[in-house]
Amino acid sequence: MKTLLKGIIALLILANFLQAKPTLVVYTYDSFTASWGPAPKVKEAFEKRCDCNLEFVSTSSAIGTLRKIQLEGKNTKADILLGLDSSSMGIAKKSGLFMEHNLDTSKLNLPIKWNDETFVPYDYGYFAFVYNNKLLKKAPASFEELIKMPKDFKIIIQDPRSSTPGLGLLLWVRSIYGDKAGEYWQKLSPYILTITKGWSEAYNLFLKGEADMVLSYTTSPAYHIIAEKNYDYSSAYFKEGHYGQVEVGAILKSSKQKELARKFLNFTMSKEFASIIPTTNWLYPVVEADLPKEFEAIKKPTKMLLMDSKTVEKNRKKWLSEWLNSLK
Repeated sequence: MKTLLKGIIALLILANFLQAKPTLVVYTYDSFTASWGPAPKVKEAFEKRCDCNLEFVSTSSAIGTLRKIQLEGKNTKADILLGLDSSSMGIAKKSGLFMEHNLDTSKLNLPIKWNDETFVPYDYGYFAFVYNNKLLKKAPASFEELIKMPKDFKIIIQDPRSSTPGLGLLLWVRSIYGDKAGEYWQKLSPYILTITKGWSEAYNLFLKGEADMVLSYTTSPAYHIIAEKNYDYSSAYFKEGHYGQVEVGAILKSSKQKELARKFLNFTMSKEFASIIPTTNWLYPVVEADLPKEFEAIKKPTKMLLMDSKTVEKNRKKWLSEWLNSLK
């Protein structure tokens, strides 16, 4: 009798195990997983499709998330890294941790051509300095005007070693000033109130009134207009053009859920996912989707500056050293 009972229990345990839903673990940045970010809606939508559990794990920045995976090594639980961008892809490729996605990205609606075999885009935007238009009546319209502001004028930026917007600003300045970028950083340094690890910390400090402007996105004011009915925030448009960001996801070679991971990356190129992005991540989706009228009203820069990832990775350490030395 005991033997029979043990057999039944073992069969029940096995049946429960076989029926258990697979779990897909996505590492990303903290604003993506915030209650107001894309993660809650993405989780609900994808779990209906996949009959699985979708788990998000976040750090303060996308580059920080990559560092976390590198530290965890073979013990990482991550199946997907979501949130690196076109400028930081080279760092990830050099790690050798990611596999080819084998997905069709030919029909994406991007301002640039995309043919990368490892990384799948899911949204894009343009970096910009955001300000309170009630407090700052005349915002700088170029990098040159920025360094001619009154001496008590302050900005908040992010660290390019840990933040994709911070790296974007580094490359933005480099794209415009070339070998004289270091000289520009020296001139800009007195205006920098603080350099934060990630975007969320920087933006929260700005909202508390700690600085006149913060490095963010041209679309950031859309959040305040749509979510808060607040028209007090604007983006400063620079005549030199704006550096672009294409955010991407990739599958870990160590993932035990590779097919499920492919389904998720394919989902990020769907209209359902695209409909979530504008009013949660406050960027443009990579496939055509209806945008809120308030979003449509925000001006898109006419010129997107963007370096290819190979150039960035080849020069990144040198340019970071130049940046650090210039800020001393």
